[in-house]
Amino acid sequence: MKRIEVDGLPEEPLAAAGLFHQNWLDPIERALAGGQDVLVVLEPASYEHGEWRSAAAAMLARKHAPRRINVVSGEGGNVDALEAYLASAPGVTGQYLEAAA
Repeated sequence: MKRIEVDGLPEEPLAAAGLFHQNWLDPIERALAGGQDVLVVLEPASYEHGEWRSAAAAMLARKHAPRRINVVSGEGGNVDALEAYLASAPGVTGQYLEAAA
């Protein structure tokens, strides 16, 4: 599973979604089109970001099936634990998960 770490997104949800799609969508889709499953790691953000993050995960999963893609937010060992779980859960795709703080 290819891990793509996204950083530097603005605090404002609409601006963050726009920058994500502008700067990160292409490398994510290239990895998926190249036959890799992808884990996108985002920095923690307020609850207001949940909808665009969830929608991005779901739409990418539908577009690139049967490749798997999941989006997680968090830091450190909690993200590593989610990554390990997702690597061993072949039926899980298109999800946005928040790692415990």
